[in-house]
Amino acid sequence: MRHSSRVRKISPLGLRVVLRIRPEQDVTDGGLYLPEGAKNSMSESLLAEVVEVATATEADHEANISGIPLGAVVLIGKHVGVKIPWDDRLRIVDTKDILAIVDEVHFS
Repeated sequence: MRHSSRVRKISPLGLRVVLRIRPEQDVTDGGLYLPEGAKNSMSESLLAEVVEVATATEADHEANISGIPLGAVVLIGKHVGVKIPWDDRLRIVDTKDILAIVDEVHFS
């Protein structure tokens, strides 16, 4: 008997997006190691990447109706959104719960 693997695609509805929560850093900018309990108690917000947006079909193409760009890095409150049952790092979040879009600038 052959087992087939299943891939799930999730498409948010309304003004919602699907986010992938970024792992928290183990070290502060100053180089101090943070134990797990300290990381959890300190942070009120999380960084996440937008991996799927709500869309509508207009004139033979899909338009992003969420207002949040696909691939954007965003800041959300620690406890907002609904976790996806098959992946703890994914959440469906209302766009009103997104606090900010974060631009990452790298200096050399």
